[in-house]
Amino acid sequence: MAVLPIRLIGDPVLRTVCRRLSLDELRSEDVQEFIDDLIETMRDANGAGLAAPQVGRAVAIAAVQIADNPRYPYKPNFPLTVFVNPTVTAIGHETESLYEGCLSVPNLRGLVSRSMHVHIDALDRHGHSITLDVHGLTAGTFQHEFDHLEGRLFVDRVEDSSTFCTWDNFDRFHKTAFVQRAESIVQQYGG
Repeated sequence: MAVLPIRLIGDPVLRTVCRRLSLDELRSEDVQEFIDDLIETMRDANGAGLAAPQVGRAVAIAAVQIADNPRYPYKPNFPLTVFVNPTVTAIGHETESLYEGCLSVPNLRGLVSRSMHVHIDALDRHGHSITLDVHGLTAGTFQHEFDHLEGRLFVDRVEDSSTFCTWDNFDRFHKTAFVQRAESIVQQYGG
């Protein structure tokens, strides 16, 4: 396994709509090794998730894992799951505004409105169907990663540009109130 360089905002691959993979391609040695590298890179960067275009490949693969993440201590744990060719559908109309950051947009955060309940259909790394519903902050994580597969970054979804801030200023001015809100969201919606 290898830690891959993370592509940063301005790199055209981050604005590319990713192509879906065939089962044969997914099961190939090349793609399986790439998935291992994607996971290794996500863990090395303390990401809650990582999508293929963030490491330079415009294919519809994303990984999510939240395990006592030091960047996001308020996020509930979620087991390592690889999603291939995913679709995400909002369940209901409940949304919350959440501060988001991104490994591809270093040192910047902003408020993004996300659905609190989403349904996911995808394949796992071996080509088996995955169907699950996720809620709360975890739902926001999935929407963030799947946006990458559509060529979108969180900065595109920030409705009020005055909420942009550096990580240091987030910690200084917004973190305490946001963590309280995040904990409330976890209690209200779970995950």
